[in-house]
Amino acid sequence: MEITAELNNSLSQAYALVRCGDLQGIQIGGRNQWRVERSRLECYIEQAYQRTAASLGDLPRDLPAEQQP
Repeated sequence: MEITAELNNSLSQAYALVRCGDLQGIQIGGRNQWRVERSRLECYIEQAYQRTAASLGDLPRDLPAEQQP
């Protein structure tokens, strides 16, 4: 399974997640190949859901009323 398919992002975005440490992986060999275990990917996804839920708590519950001209 490819991370890009699971996260619906590009290869460069997946590399960026690994390189910055948000997504834990290990480098294999010297050709810039990475391995991310499924359990680490699942943990990353769960944390992303938690971050999203926390940020949604900061949003107003109701849409602002439209301004009248």
